[in-house]
Amino acid sequence: MLETVIDTRALSKRAPEPELQAAAPRWAVQDIVALFELPFSDLMHRAQTVHRKHFDPNAVQVSTLLSIKTGGCSEDCGYCPQAARYHTEVENEPLMALADVVAAAQAAKDSGATRFCMGAAWRGPKQRDLEPVLEMVKAVKAMGLESCATLGMLKDGQAEQLRDAGLDYYNHNLDTAPEYYGDVITTRTYQDRLDTLDRVRSADIHVCSGGIIGMGETRVQRAGLLAQLANMEQPPESVPINLLTQVEGTPMHGTEALDPLEFVRTIAAARITMPTSHVRLSAGRQSMHEGIQALCFLAGANSIFYGEKLLTTGNPEVDADRALFAKLGINQA
Repeated sequence: MLETVIDTRALSKRAPEPELQAAAPRWAVQDIVALFELPFSDLMHRAQTVHRKHFDPNAVQVSTLLSIKTGGCSEDCGYCPQAARYHTEVENEPLMALADVVAAAQAAKDSGATRFCMGAAWRGPKQRDLEPVLEMVKAVKAMGLESCATLGMLKDGQAEQLRDAGLDYYNHNLDTAPEYYGDVITTRTYQDRLDTLDRVRSADIHVCSGGIIGMGETRVQRAGLLAQLANMEQPPESVPINLLTQVEGTPMHGTEALDPLEFVRTIAAARITMPTSHVRLSAGRQSMHEGIQALCFLAGANSIFYGEKLLTTGNPEVDADRALFAKLGINQA
């Protein structure tokens, strides 16, 4: 058993093993904080043990994210350069043409991506906005790719339309813990986000939901975000963990940088609390040393975004990711 190889001083800090509980374990915030506080090697060992029970430890799922509608968003998310109210270099652009989206999806497939994600800077899609996106989803599915969309808040009936078009995943991040949420965004509530996720789940679309780390939140609040996700009746199938990418002109610009090992600990805690979810190493990889990314994979991250850009911010180039995979002996799932 794992307990026989861990320093007994750490045992009192450890939360219950999720794989030994019922199918839907309940995680208290303090139990997740206890995970963060474990000695680093013990935390990594535990995360890797959980990871190997449910996944190939040397396989990583690869997705590509395309901004199909950039800028001009009415929301006030403090981290986002696409908010119309902030003075950034992101311009308000119209919805992309179907042919251009299809070409981008083909390029993603040719590079080895298995899922193509389409993001639009909307508070939520109007019906006239949704209809061309439905055609994009159909086209992506026809290419043999998994499809994902992130379009903001969904109204009743919209998730069903996306499902009928063939959408596999819908991304809608919680961003942070409920108690810190008001420091990040005021134009929509936490419950608004949960309501959209409920609509997605009710429509039998896979849920993609995670958050952003390094926005000035405390460790307890990082644990609180993971508790929100892990304690859902069915945790998200995909959990993107983003490191804040600071963009000049946004309120979050100038936030004290997060210690890289704290980010690794967050990945490990996500893996332990959501053992069967894909944990995606998402935004912020461009600023991470290869060694930190390697530790994230060791901690249980098994999904990344491929491509030089994530919506409007930078991302490692495909060749750089392939080189890192080769060094680590990682296969693309």
